[in-house]
Amino acid sequence: MLVNGVWQENWQPVQQEDEDGRFIRQTSSFRNWVTVDGSAGVTGRGGFKAEAGRYHLYVAYICPWASRALMARQLKGLTGVISVSVVNPVLTDQGWAFGGFSGSDEDTLNGAYYMHELYTRADPYFTGRATVPVLWDKHTGTIVNNESADIVRMLNSAFRHLGNQGPDLYPAAQATDIDALNTYLYDNLNNGVYQAGFATTQFAYQEAYARVFAALDAMESRLDDGRQFLFGDALTESDIRLFVTLVRFDAAYFGLFKCNRNAIREMPNLNRYMQRILSLDDVSETVKLDHIKAGYYSIKALNPTGIVPQGQGTL
Repeated sequence: MLVNGVWQENWQPVQQEDEDGRFIRQTSSFRNWVTVDGSAGVTGRGGFKAEAGRYHLYVAYICPWASRALMARQLKGLTGVISVSVVNPVLTDQGWAFGGFSGSDEDTLNGAYYMHELYTRADPYFTGRATVPVLWDKHTGTIVNNESADIVRMLNSAFRHLGNQGPDLYPAAQATDIDALNTYLYDNLNNGVYQAGFATTQFAYQEAYARVFAALDAMESRLDDGRQFLFGDALTESDIRLFVTLVRFDAAYFGLFKCNRNAIREMPNLNRYMQRILSLDDVSETVKLDHIKAGYYSIKALNPTGIVPQGQGTL
């Protein structure tokens, strides 16, 4: 991680843990917002107006948080408005790196070799982990935001005059219900699989494991009535949150993270739901199983030999 702008140690998966061995995720540091007119958003400062060609996304196909942003960009018709760079999925001792893997990119925009170089370009004294996604402003040469939830909402609303509209991922009439379900999914499933995989005590692992499968069972039951998406016939940002975990589950979380009660392909409603979303508006372009498997199985703390399994996780 970086301490006062200087890289200090080899990359480690466990960012922080509590006294019971529970994995604790780092809080995002850059929280400015792009808005239609450049006014300040709900956090941060103003000056980031929605303009075609001004913003750039740094992402990893392995990362579910980054894939949320990629999906929103695709669904909202913004592929020609916001450019993208994809990092190498294989984690290095200095975290995310550019190039060197099929489907990954060199950083032709800023010339960085590692993601952490962009963080210190935005803040020379930054302390923390260099995560993805990152929404970068080409005009001012800085990070706008590195919180995937914020970025999805920006892409949904701020750029509506520049894309092809697409689904409203956060309709006002359902905002309260979406927020509640988002929190449930994050606590129990999106972050729950990481809390199982990176637990450092048996207690913490079993606690997280139970929450993961309780949440999967709840979502399987929610789809029993034949609805297309979590809130009916219209896709929302809650569906994006659920999908990015489901599509990685059999390939990575089932084995590497020890979430092995059953695979998603054994849950008929969730499996059909995952396939339905995968078929939408080129969403499949945001899912690269070779990156997902290579990335997760490069985590030395969990897989010291670096061997990537051949089976499991076909879509």
